[in-house]
Order: sequence, then structure tokens, then C-alpha cells
Amino acid sequence: MTEKIENNESTVAGNFIRAIIEEDLKSGKHSQIITRFPPEPNGYLHVGHAKAICHNFGVAEDYNGLCNLRFDDTNPEKENDEYVRSIKDNISWLGFVWNGEPKYASDYFDKLYQFAEWFIEQGLAYVDDLTPEEMREYRGTLTNAGKNSPYRDRSAIENLDLFRRMRDGEFADGEKILRLKIDMASPNMNLRDPAIYRIKRFHHIRTGDKWCIYPMYDYTHCISDALESITHSCCSLEFEDHRPLYDWVVDKLFTSGLLPARPRQIEFSRLELGYTVTSKRKLHQLVNEGIVSGWDDPRMPTIAGMRRRGYTPDGIRLFAKRCGISKSPNHVDVIFLETAIREDLENSAPRVIAVLKPIKVTLTNYVTGETGSREADFHPQHPEFGKRVCELTKEIYIDSDDFQEVPEKGFQRLTIGGEVRLRHSYVIKCDEIIKNSDGSIKELLCSIDPNTLGKNPEGRKVKGVIHWVSVDKSVVAEVRLYDRLFTEIAPDSVEGHDFKEFINPHSLEIITAYVEPAILTAKPEDRFQFERVGYFIADQHDFDISAAKLVFNKTVGLKDTWKK
Repeated sequence: MTEKIENNESTVAGNFIRAIIEEDLKSGKHSQIITRFPPEPNGYLHVGHAKAICHNFGVAEDYNGLCNLRFDDTNPEKENDEYVRSIKDNISWLGFVWNGEPKYASDYFDKLYQFAEWFIEQGLAYVDDLTPEEMREYRGTLTNAGKNSPYRDRSAIENLDLFRRMRDGEFADGEKILRLKIDMASPNMNLRDPAIYRIKRFHHIRTGDKWCIYPMYDYTHCISDALESITHSCCSLEFEDHRPLYDWVVDKLFTSGLLPARPRQIEFSRLELGYTVTSKRKLHQLVNEGIVSGWDDPRMPTIAGMRRRGYTPDGIRLFAKRCGISKSPNHVDVIFLETAIREDLENSAPRVIAVLKPIKVTLTNYVTGETGSREADFHPQHPEFGKRVCELTKEIYIDSDDFQEVPEKGFQRLTIGGEVRLRHSYVIKCDEIIKNSDGSIKELLCSIDPNTLGKNPEGRKVKGVIHWVSVDKSVVAEVRLYDRLFTEIAPDSVEGHDFKEFINPHSLEIITAYVEPAILTAKPEDRFQFERVGYFIADQHDFDISAAKLVFNKTVGLKDTWKK
């Protein structure tokens, strides 16, 4: 079921986390709020991350606090610098500024190791030789308690020796692990002696080959928060059951004077956007199997993909705000994202005319030097955007959807013997159809009413207005029409089916269109409304005026036209 999103600023401004923050500030518990955004650099950020970014950075902004960017780089096998660069770029593009220099979990590897030795010395951690299969057996189930490892009672001296030998590379990958000694009978599975260090020989993007042991996420994350004096550590609801472990580790170190702060973990529901997938594994599949052109394919739910599609930072931020922060499932139809983008573009995108499916029209009574042209605003509400001339010539293109030889009921555009107004120009009448040998329309012969430039015709009402471009003056453009990548609202949740079965075969159509010459001043990532059609963006990579390569991506239509 799709969650309803209210289009009301007053209903979306507050949430339960902000209430907690305000109480903490009011009580004096904190004098400054410090949050963090801690992505793992193992892929590109997606729309769900955008919501988390907007929350963590937004809270910091609103309460005059700070937000750290920290890369959770504890799994070197899957991480690389490309992902680090893309994450920084995504956050900056959304309009947020992190506190100081970006931070990395690897900045704390030495301290994390020292704390691990401290846990061993306190009798709170031990080196375990159980195989993964044996560990699963010993761990128990949700209804049955686990049982202690036979290696759990090793002495601190022996554990310390083994752990140092793990560090020094004496053992093979996976041969031994370091576990916290908590409670194998705990009803919370995360407290059943969780692993905090494993042996993994893999070159790290920042520390190189210094380490062959790496700390686990649950151990690293909470300590990193505390070392950075994070006040409110907000994360997705899947980590709610991990909070007791977070608190256990922090409390042990904080009460012993080894950490400067005791952060509070708070969970909220993650965003589940309809007609897409956000699993990094599945996004990797889409890229690696060539189903999409890359991480920034405009059909992808990545921030890079949304940017290339033409989505705006302000539109994404508005969408995230409307989604809100709660514990309730946050299943949202993509329509709500498209609506937010459309609202932002309505106010910010200049207007130009483009014909995507052309029919040639010859204006039979056009007179060179006498038949006039008109100026048109780039935006009706923003005169500061300027004007352009919509130059009429003898031959023009109109859109094939705007002509019907045998009009259906209610059709109010051009028909044989009927009249329409050309946008920003004259009223014309279709007098004759010229067809190809196969019966298809080759050309329309139309006449201009010369008394209708800038005014209505006398004695009759013309209802239809259609868009057009000059054959001689227009420029050729490649237009990429994007639709949703999947035909199923939850493609990865259909039992018995692989998510790739629901790939939309019509998610991309590439056409040749004709655009008015005012577009020749555009630069990559300039956005426009193609009048009566939708919003488009000059492609970030492929748009090149100097090479006469005009490539536009469709961002969103003027209204929702998705047919389920």
C-alpha cells in the first residue's frame, strides 16, 4: 500500500526525531547538535540515501548544528575511490555542506584496534576458532538460546596473543575471529557474542596493506560516532535491533573514560519508492549486466541518475521533506517524487518549443517580408528570463498528435477544414492533405488568417492551440524519452519472480526532434519546458553545441500520464 503524502508545509516540517532534539536542547543535555551521514563507498547513492541526507544535514542546518560526512570503509573488497568521489559530488549537488574534511572509519583503525585489546584485557572479548557453519549452529534461533563457544573461556593473555597474531598475518582469512563476550542466551540475537574483527587480506583504498584484519560495522560505527561526539545517530529501522549492541559497546568504553561522548541512536523507516529497486546488489546487477548504461543512467534511482534525468536538488529536497520521518513503513509511489520535481521546474524552467513527432505544414499564403513573427517570454511569470523570437516561415513542423483527418469526439486541434492557433502566432486553417503512396500523410497545406497575429479572429472562437517550429530555422536534436524502469510497483517483492522479469521494455525511446533556435544558447544540464510536452534537460555528458550534438533527456511530463 502506498503512503499518502500531504502537500502541506505545516504537516511535514516536524517529526519525532526533531521533537527529541528540541527536548535535548531545551533540557541542556546538548548545546549543539552534531549528526552524521555514514555511507559505505561500495556503490552510488540512491533516492533512499537522498532522504537520509536531507534529514541528517537538514536537522543540522535547522538547529545551527554540524553534520559530518563519514565513509564507512571497513569492507575493502567492495569499496573504491570512484564511489567516494560520487558520494561527495551527490551531497554537494543536493546543496549540503559537511563539517570540516570528510571523515573515514579507517581514520579510527588504530583506536578501534586499541579498544579491541582493551575489551580482551577486561575479559569482554575472545578469539574464536569456530567455522562459520559451527557459529551458526552455536548461535541458536529466535526461540532457542545459543550455546557458548568452546573457545569462549580462553584467558585474556591467550586471547591477546592470538589477536595480535591475527593482526600480524599469521592466520589465514576466516581462520579466526574476535568476538565480544556478552550473552549467548540473550533474546536479542545481536548480543549473542557478536564478531567485531575478521581476517580479510585485501588492499584498502586508504590504508593500503597495513591491515589484514578489519573491524565489523556494528563495532566500528558506534565508536566512530562517539569519537566524533555525534549527539543523534539517525539510521534506518533495520538497525533497531542492533541498538542494544551499539549502547553496550559505547557504555563500556564511555564509563571507563575512553570515549568523549555517548551518542544516541535513533531509527526511522527507510524509503521504499515504487517502480524501482534500491538494493545495491540489484543496482550492481543492472549496471554489470548492461540493462542500463551505467550508474547515472536516467532510469536509475541513483542520485547521479536522477541528476542526469533532470531532477532538481530543490525538487528532491521537497520530496524528502514531504515523505517525512517516522517509524511507519514509508512506501511511496514514484508519482509523488515526479510531482515535487514538476512543481520546482514549473517555476524555474524556461519555455521553448520542440516538435517530437513532426508533420510538415506548408502555409500557402505566407508572404516573405509581410507575414509577421512575434516575441515570446521564456517564462510567463519571470520577465527577467528574457524573450525570444518565434520566427514563422513558409514551412513549419507541427506534432502529428495535433492533427486528425477523421477527428475523434472532443478533438479540438487541427482537422481538415478546421482552424487552430499556432502558439505565439497566427490562426491557421487546414485546406488540403497531401499523402504518400502508402496513404500516410506527407504534408498539410494550410492558410493563415492574417488578421490574427496577437489577437483573436473576429466572429468565431478558435479553441485549439498547437506548438510548431520552423522547418528552416529549427535545429535537430536527439531526444531521449524515459519512462519507469519497471512495470511492477515492487519488482523485488513478487514471490517466485526475479526482479528483472519486470523490466519495462519501453523505458527508453530515442527520437529525432526539432527545436526552436533559442535552444542554441543552452549548456549541459540546462533545463527547459518544451511547451505542451514536458520538462527536458540538456544531457550532462552528450550535449555539445560546438559539435552540433543536441541531446535532451525527458525529465517528467507536464502531468502524470503513467498507465498501470
